[in-house]
Amino acid sequence: MSTLSERPNTALLVVDVQTGVVGEAYDRNQVVANIGMLVGKARAGGVPVVWVQHSGEGLAKDSDEWQLVPELSREDSEALVHKTYADSFEATDLEQVLADAGIGHLVVSGAQTDECIRSTIHGAMVRGYDVTLVGDAHTTEDLSEWGAPTPDKVIGHTNLYWANHRAPGRTAAVKQTDEVTF
Repeated sequence: MSTLSERPNTALLVVDVQTGVVGEAYDRNQVVANIGMLVGKARAGGVPVVWVQHSGEGLAKDSDEWQLVPELSREDSEALVHKTYADSFEATDLEQVLADAGIGHLVVSGAQTDECIRSTIHGAMVRGYDVTLVGDAHTTEDLSEWGAPTPDKVIGHTNLYWANHRAPGRTAAVKQTDEVTF
């Protein structure tokens, strides 16, 4: 149980699965399909789905690139959080959305692994949440020409260290899409 003892519920967090974010992402189609399966499982289990959309330089709010990928759709009843920083909690209403729903455990999917996903999972853990990263439902673009590891290594390393991450009173885990139940 998270350190948020009055929050026994779980939510699926879908971070930045936007046309302009995942257009060139590693294994894009499979990751988007996995996120679609997670959304379906969450909805079937009555678990809240919280969508996060980034905007900023090169990703203008309401532009074509800012839109969710066409394979995924948000229901009107599902929360939408607008962000401008990597950490989905930073300068947003995400904390209030989760508090209002009694959420203490986040199941996280989306993009980009090496920026917004890492920032968000760490931000959640620091704020007292238990965090499950879905290992085959997050992705990033190839930044190796600028010295970064290839996307498969970025994703693999993130899954490795998150599976072993701990904090007092909180848990971190990595599960594959087919292992996630709500």
